Amino acid sequence: MTIIAGYVPTPLGQVVLDQALAEADLRKARLIVVNVSHPGSYVDPGTASTADLQHRVGDGHEVRQLQDNDPAAALLDVAQQESASLVVIGVPRRSPVGKLLMGSTAQRILLESPCPVLAVKEP
Repeated sequence: MTIIAGYVPTPLGQVVLDQALAEADLRKARLIVVNVSHPGSYVDPGTASTADLQHRVGDGHEVRQLQDNDPAAALLDVAQQESASLVVIGVPRRSPVGKLLMGSTAQRILLESPCPVLAVKEP
């Protein structure tokens, strides 16, 4: 059994990581934490420190740093490749107008995931 967590280094990302670790412990599952950054960026605020993240998730779990212009596609690809049993993502708060005007990575993952998705709200 494998759980995939979409991680960004933000307070919401930390909540996602905590929930994913709790689910992995509860289900006795392997956790793969996926952090996606934009290719070619010298500095991307969405990129986490691999060593720090691996230290936080601990032994028995994996951290993957991916570069992709489409974070939803990257996360969905990992979920499919690993035959994931659960995907854990964060859902940021947005206004109704923001929901209408902008596409949503979380919405795409919810609709296209090959397995159940646990959507964690912002603290």
